[in-house]
Amino acid sequence: MKNLFVGNLPFDATEDALRDLFSPYGEVQQVRIMTDRDTGRSRGFAFVEMVQDDDAVKAIETLNGKDFGGRALTINEARPRPERSGGSRPGGGGYGGKRRGGRDNSRGFRSPRDSRW
Repeated sequence: MKNLFVGNLPFDATEDALRDLFSPYGEVQQVRIMTDRDTGRSRGFAFVEMVQDDDAVKAIETLNGKDFGGRALTINEARPRPERSGGSRPGGGGYGGKRRGGRDNSRGFRSPRDSRW
């Protein structure tokens, strides 16, 4: 089974339309159009899972760059999502310009304890 990334989708594309597009190349296991979690609108890309690897390769070769709804599709083998490290901030949990135990003078802000004059 091979998972394909389908990018540059028109925002009104449906899962049924994608299934119809990929079906001539082999059995389609699943189609998932990714949507924005707040608005529910399409994010312009999807994942298509094909049962046979050879069929997926044929679909990539034929459909990559093909016009679909007025847009040239980008199709390639989906890469696994990189693992998240779980809660820590990049850069060692930095807090902007603050120094440990000191004031944040890097951006010219005054602390509430700073005198005005």
